[in-house]
Amino acid sequence: MNKIFYLLLFPVLAFSQSSLDSVESLLGNKQYLKAEGLVAQFLEQNPNNLQAIELLGDAYGYQKKWDDAINQYKKLVETNPNHANYHYKYAGAMGMKALENKFKAIGFIGDVKKHFQKAAELDPNHIEARWALVEFYMQLPGIFGGSKSKSLQYAQELENLSKVDGYLAKGYVYEYDNQPNLAEKYYKMAIAEGGSLTCYDKLTKLYENENEPEKAIEILEVAQKKHCRNALHYQIGKVAAEYNIELLKGEECLQIYLKNHSPEDGVPKAWAHYRLAQIHMHKNNKTDALKHIELAIAEMPQIKPFKEQKEKITSM
Repeated sequence: MNKIFYLLLFPVLAFSQSSLDSVESLLGNKQYLKAEGLVAQFLEQNPNNLQAIELLGDAYGYQKKWDDAINQYKKLVETNPNHANYHYKYAGAMGMKALENKFKAIGFIGDVKKHFQKAAELDPNHIEARWALVEFYMQLPGIFGGSKSKSLQYAQELENLSKVDGYLAKGYVYEYDNQPNLAEKYYKMAIAEGGSLTCYDKLTKLYENENEPEKAIEILEVAQKKHCRNALHYQIGKVAAEYNIELLKGEECLQIYLKNHSPEDGVPKAWAHYRLAQIHMHKNNKTDALKHIELAIAEMPQIKPFKEQKEKITSM
């Protein structure tokens, strides 16, 4: 009898797990509303399934439905208060709601800090929680407990776990604190240690923010030689166009980007045409500038900067 019972039950269990696998697949493909509907239906029959509750919270979070996400993650924390990632997600959802509604932010600060810290305490290797605490203490005003020293404390904990993350975190702290020389030092250390695209991106953005576009282009070229990513051609062209420097190099890189473009590059071709229009405008080449801005508008007619750029070109 028991064997018959399990044989009858097995298809139900298999279907249940299959449903949750489908939810994860939908989330991975950014089909958040479909994922929400599927996992909500699953929870009607399995209201205490923690994996499903977490997935529903994730589906809400991706859609920025912060109140709904908070409610789901709160259930997880209350059910299993020793699970680090539940505390991390709960704090993260509250933190995002606080960012969107600064009038209510004060009421969330204590809980956000408490649950991020709890996640870090429960899991000594939880990198994401420590990153969140680095940013939390830097962005929080001092009157509410913000502290550069605490940010650096968690940055050091990150460095103990992962040198690259630690260097990037310290670079972030010093950049936020308007100490670009120290930020540059740690971003360069991160590049030397790991050399990921993220490391190069952080240093590039620092140079752009410090109005040093020549250095930005130089580091992007180094990144391109190492990683051979077409997307970096666009980034070089973007800096050239925005700062009116190395226009020939910028034009060549944008043409390479267009020639080799694929969806994986991230930036639509329209934006490359927009940058080429900027470059040709800098060169007082109205005909080519107008050609590229028309191509940009044809592909993405709803983008306001494209229309504004066309007005500038036509008035040349």
